[in-house]
Formats: sequence, C-alpha cells, structure tokens
Amino acid sequence: MSLFGANSICEVGKDAAGVAGNVFAFGLFLSPIPTFRRIIRNGSTEMFSGLPYVYSLLNCLICLWYGTPLISPDNLLVTTVNTIGGVFQLVYITIFLIYAEKARKVRMLGLLLAVLGMFVIILVGSLQINDSAMRRMFVGLLSCASLISMFASPLFIIKLVIRTKSVEFMPFYLSLSTFLMSISFFLYGLVSDDTFIYVPNGIGTVLGIVQLILYFYYKSSSTENYRQPLIVSCE
Repeated sequence: MSLFGANSICEVGKDAAGVAGNVFAFGLFLSPIPTFRRIIRNGSTEMFSGLPYVYSLLNCLICLWYGTPLISPDNLLVTTVNTIGGVFQLVYITIFLIYAEKARKVRMLGLLLAVLGMFVIILVGSLQINDSAMRRMFVGLLSCASLISMFASPLFIIKLVIRTKSVEFMPFYLSLSTFLMSISFFLYGLVSDDTFIYVPNGIGTVLGIVQLILYFYYKSSSTENYRQPLIVSCE
C-alpha cells in the first residue's frame, strides 16, 4: 500500500472517530434535560447544584480553544463538539439563574464571571506565546488537566454504587454515552498522534468501562424507577 493510501485511510478513520465522538457527546449534553424540566415545572432549583454546569462550560471553552487553528491545526471536530457543549451549558446555566433563589443566583453569577474571566486570561495569555509549539503545549496541558478532572468527577458516584450496591444514581445511558464518546475521541487522538486528546480520553474510556461493569454487576439489586443525572461532560 502506498504512503498516500495509508494516510488517506488514517484521515478517514480519524474523521469517522471524530464524528462518532460528536454524536455520542450530544447524548451527554442532553442528559441534564430531565433535571431542568423538573426545575422549570417546580419553579425552583431545589437542592440541585449549578456548579457542574459552570465547570463544564470552562472545560468546553478551554477544549474549544485548543481545537482552533490558532492552537492546533486540523482539529475541527474538537472545536465543533465543544462549541455545541458550551452552548448547552450556557442554556442550562441561564435556566438555573432564572429559577434560583437570590443568594444562589448571586453566587452562580459570581462563579460564571470568574470562569469567563479565567478563560479570557488563558486566551490572551496563550496568544502572547509566539512559539506555536509552546502555545499548543500550554493550552494542551490545560485542556488535558480539565478533561481528566471532568472524567474523574464520577468517581464519587462509583464509590456510592459500591457502598449502596445500587445503580440508582448512575443512569445506564449516561454511562454508555460517556464510554462511547471517550473511546471515540481516544481513537481520534491516537490516529492524530495528539497526546492532549488521547490521554484524557483514554482515562475516560477506562472509567466508562468501570461504570458499565458496575452497572451490570449491581443492576439486579437496584431500584431504578427514577434517576437523575448528577454530572455532565464534554470532550
């Protein structure tokens, strides 16, 4: 097989993995909808926390910035998935602000402004780095750290499942979407030889497998009449 043919196959494989990752990520972005339907129906945020959505927004913004041509070339599908994810998080945050009590609303606005300010600092700071390789490493390390922390966040749910021997608070489709999205972008990063993509998504793939194994192991002892997603992530 010629070098050109091999490169063409790699590009097709990369694009296929990236498109699949975008599709599976969409399932993750939709997962909080039942929570926000309940908030709108009851006219209150009740005991729900808005912090995961603010943190997810920061994660999407950093990864979106990493995917732009100014930081890393030929990563359009990383940009698209995080643009969509960022829009979803902004919608969720807006709904939360509308229905939150005054004290929580002020706190949430403060967190949102802090996140946006942090992103502006990252954006402006990275543009001050003239060397493109160093600029990519700087933003890449930040996006990698952000993704790893996002993928690690369900660890407390895993601990809860093991302690209670119940998967009530670990919805199957959320765990499945996490696994499928992670393995898609792991393959995408592997084909692209992009450490900042395949390392965090490799960790996400392993954690997704653990969640699925626990789900099927403890499924028989669970009561899953009503389940609410506790966290949302994006690539």
